[in-house]
Amino acid sequence: MEILKLKEILEKLSYYTKQNLNLYLDKNGESLNYWIKKLINSGILIPIKKGFYISSFYLDLIKGKNETEQYLEYLAGIIKYPSYISLEYALAKYGLIPESIFRITSISQKTTRKYESKLTTFSYRKIKESLFIGFIEKKYGKQTIRFATPAKAIFDYLYLKKFASSLEIENYLLEDGRINWQALEPTDKILFSKYVGLSSSKKMDKILKILVNNKIL
Repeated sequence: MEILKLKEILEKLSYYTKQNLNLYLDKNGESLNYWIKKLINSGILIPIKKGFYISSFYLDLIKGKNETEQYLEYLAGIIKYPSYISLEYALAKYGLIPESIFRITSISQKTTRKYESKLTTFSYRKIKESLFIGFIEKKYGKQTIRFATPAKAIFDYLYLKKFASSLEIENYLLEDGRINWQALEPTDKILFSKYVGLSSSKKMDKILKILVNNKIL
């Protein structure tokens, strides 16, 4: 198959599955497997997880529009659905932590998983259904990207983080974690307290008490 013909076929969609590659390449069975392997080895298809691929031709179009970041955020919600971006990636975006985070971190109702690819790493942490809230929907073309609010991003992060003792919690909140609490608006602080109440978590109750006692919230 000529490269121009492949380009015409594989720059149409934002992602490909084995099922739609069957249609677009007009291949099936072992012939389809052969072509998928061939296109991966040539760098035309980029595997993200089993049966889920990105086309380098489409990626070039995205890079030309300076939309790579939004594209990766969009993909995060497709790779594992339902999910929303949160945790370290969202915290960095909101200026709540000083580090730059290059992997896309998300919350899901499904099993905790991580998918490493040439594009980036997509990681997912599971949370109970009652706490699968606190996100907004950002527009990306005709699509949407689910993104945690600042309050929910910091709640998710602390809720899922393991601590060995109460002293470790306090040290992390006030010093070691380098969390920029000033980046939270008054409404964010109210929402954070709301999520703590919904969680029925003794650890989160303890975290809230430390933050209130130190006049952070």
